[in-house]
Amino acid sequence: MFGSDFTSVWTPRLLSVLRIMTGLQFLEHGTQKVLSFPPRTGAAPALISMVGFQGCLEIVGGVLIVLGLFTRPAAFILAGDMAAAYFMAHFPRGFFPAANGGDAAILFCFVFLYLAAAGGGIWSLDAKHGR
Repeated sequence: MFGSDFTSVWTPRLLSVLRIMTGLQFLEHGTQKVLSFPPRTGAAPALISMVGFQGCLEIVGGVLIVLGLFTRPAAFILAGDMAAAYFMAHFPRGFFPAANGGDAAILFCFVFLYLAAAGGGIWSLDAKHGR
């Protein structure tokens, strides 16, 4: 059922779908932090704070990932950002990611690491411009 024709056609397309959906989810985290959309509990953080900087990075990085623009360097930076976020904010609350709330940070970290290696796929601005 899944012969080489199927995989050669769909693998690059599904890489793009993975990139786009990951970018949209990441972007949502940033808009919630900075713009309170979707609505958040509590006040929005000051932009000149660690959480404010993180929100801005999530917005800019999320947009770049969704568009597939500068995918490899953006994803590499975001993978490191998510690793740092996990160890700074989640790991001190406990060892297990499901219990310390860090499971999304770990998943983002490794998906971004994969995108840094694989690129944005055929439905990306990088592919259109031959980067």
